[in-house]
This record gives sequence, C-alpha cells and structure tokens, in this order.
Amino acid sequence: MTDDSVILRALFDAALEAALPDGKFDERLPSKPKGRTIVLGAGKASARMAATFEEAWAKAGGTCEGLVVTRYGHAVPTRSVEIVEAAHPVPDEAGLNAAKRILALAHEAGPDDLVVCLISGGASALLSLPADGITFADKQDLNRALLKSGAPIGEMNLVRKSLSAIKGGRLAAAVGPAQLVTYLISDVPGDDPASIGSGPTIPERVDPETALSILAKYSIDVPVHVVKAIRENAVESSVAGGAVHMLATPKMALDAAARRARELGLNPLILGDAIEGEAREVGRAMAGVARSARMYGEPVAGPCVLLSGGETTVTVRGTGRGGRNAEFLLSLALSLRGEADIAAIACDTDGIDGSEDNAGAWFDQAMFASAQERGVDLAAHLAGNDAYTAFAQLDRLVITGPTLTNVNDFRAILIR
Repeated sequence: MTDDSVILRALFDAALEAALPDGKFDERLPSKPKGRTIVLGAGKASARMAATFEEAWAKAGGTCEGLVVTRYGHAVPTRSVEIVEAAHPVPDEAGLNAAKRILALAHEAGPDDLVVCLISGGASALLSLPADGITFADKQDLNRALLKSGAPIGEMNLVRKSLSAIKGGRLAAAVGPAQLVTYLISDVPGDDPASIGSGPTIPERVDPETALSILAKYSIDVPVHVVKAIRENAVESSVAGGAVHMLATPKMALDAAARRARELGLNPLILGDAIEGEAREVGRAMAGVARSARMYGEPVAGPCVLLSGGETTVTVRGTGRGGRNAEFLLSLALSLRGEADIAAIACDTDGIDGSEDNAGAWFDQAMFASAQERGVDLAAHLAGNDAYTAFAQLDRLVITGPTLTNVNDFRAILIR
C-alpha cells in the first residue's frame, strides 16, 4: 500500500500543476494592436505568467515589452519583459521603485497600444506605491500591523487599496485610452478580481470610512495625516477596467487534486475553496469532519480524502515561527491524536508558508510517538505559534522552494 506521505504529496503536486499559467493564454489572446504591446504585472506568479505570455504571444506573431515585479527568488528567464524582484509580505524600496516604473509605463501607453496586465497573489505588497500624503514608512508600518492583527486577506487588501496610488483600479486609470487586458491567478476566497492583488486594473469605489473602520476594529493606531490621505484617495468612477481573464483559481487546483485522488482509488470530497478563519480553530473543526467520515462514512465514505482551500489567519500570541498552514495542521493533528488511519497535509501553493522556507507540513499518527521520543511538546508549540519548529524537529516539513504560482492554501485529509 502506498505510504500516506506519497499520496498526500501527489495530491498537492496535482493542485500545483493545475495552478500554473502554462498553456492557458493560447485561447485567450487579444488581437495584435497597431502600436506596442506593453506587459505590466505583479505577484508571486507574475514572472512565470510573463514568460508564458511571451511564448504564446510570439507564436501568434506578436512582440512585447514591459516590466513585472515578483517576490525575491521567484524570477524566471524572459525574452523581452524585464523581471524585478522585491520583498513580500512587507514592501521594500525595490518594490516601490518597480511600482513607480510600472505606473510610468502605463502613462506612456497610447490609443494604438495594448497593455497586458498580469496579476497574482502577492501583488498587494510587491506593487507598493503610497498615495499622496502617505510615506513609504507609513505603508510598511501598517502592513506589519495588519499581518499581526489576524485580519482576513479581504480586509487587509481593502486597507492597502485605500493607501495606494496604483491599486484599486488606479493602474487602469493610468492606462487611459490604450486597450487593457488583465490576466489573473486568484489567491482570494471567491475569486473577486477586485481583491486579487488589490485589483490594480479593477476600478472600485470604496468608502474610505470602511478602511478606517477595519483599522479601528483591529486596534491599529493610524496617524492623523494617514487618515486624511485615505479620505482623499478616490478612484474616478468613469475608469474602465478592460477585459479580465482568470487563468487559475483555488477551485481549479482542488478539482485537479480530486481527479488525482480518484486515480489513486480514493473518494474525494471538496469542502470548499474559500475557507477562512483562525487557523487553529479551522483545524479543530476539520478534525470533527474527519472523525465523522472515519466512524460513520459521513459526509464521505473511506477510503477518502477531504480537500479544501482558502486562506486562514493567525493571531500572533507567542514568539515562535510558523505560518498559517503549519498552525492549522498542528491543531488538526492534536485534535485527531489517537485516531488511526488519518493523515493530512497543509501547504501554501506559493511554496512559502508565512515567512519560513517551507510550503507547509504533513502528519500521520506515527508523528506522536516520534514527538514523545524526541521530547517535542506539540501543544506548547501550538500555544506559542511555533508549529514550524515542531514539524522541523520531526522531519515533517514540506519544502518545495518557489512554485511560481499562488492559489492560496491547499489542505488534504486522508482517511483510510
């Protein structure tokens, strides 16, 4: 019988393959313009998207130029589109400079030109250009505070838009009369184009008071000049966003994992692609579902696998290391301690769980004996937000390196 770890990794790999942009531009290319084709983009998957678009565009007889910003370590070779790397999740000067250059290229576009925008998860931090009245340090401070607050990604991105001179449709406004086409890889629950990378080319009217209420909700202090800038940073309602194409989504990745599960003789059940909430609480809830499946064959009979995606959050209480997937998995494991024939994997599809070097981790029941032998207190590690260290000590980390895509979290619970 195939090892649990092999099966779990096969499911994750199937999800990753489905999330790549490869081969997905061919049927969605716009007509060649009279003028230039300018490629602009940002996100963890944007470099791979740029290389793939270049290949498809060249096959169609076109040429292009442009600039894309991605996370450090996520660059790939391209023909003519420049790739710049910058920091994520807290912006740095490289991202600031890239955003300035991207906005300038957008302003250069004329009525005979085509602007192709490639956006994926991570674009919010990578495409960081403060609105008038806000300093770069202001944005960095607020980003750090939001990341520690436990706020869901939708609320964080709404605040980021309110602080930006390029997100929330402001890049589309800069494109002006040129034809604009946007290609997206979704990392957000519900696949709302306006939420992916904070929607640089998706015009959206957002009440500034909504952004300020989110900051107040999480007790994030905001200087008076930042409040003033948020209230004055509006997008013109007449801006048109152009055509939008979704290349990959969390649901596509889960569907691919489900197909692979069937090939392995498992009954897959997709619990949802937009699950949110505190990571450890989601772990406890999913443990209950897994236990029901094992004991009663409900909501699915074994051998089976429960698949889910979305983006949980971690409210930092301790001083340990570990992203939301590791925290979810450690909570799940502790809730299922003693339950035979259950194993699980939880990973971020971009290859980086939080700020560490792992995509996530996996467990089976043998992990508990190993923890006892090595003196690893799993409950203490969970209490200190230190799941990374626990799984590292038990050789249970999943390390992929940059995957060059990002459709958010992937979770699979295997029940024999």
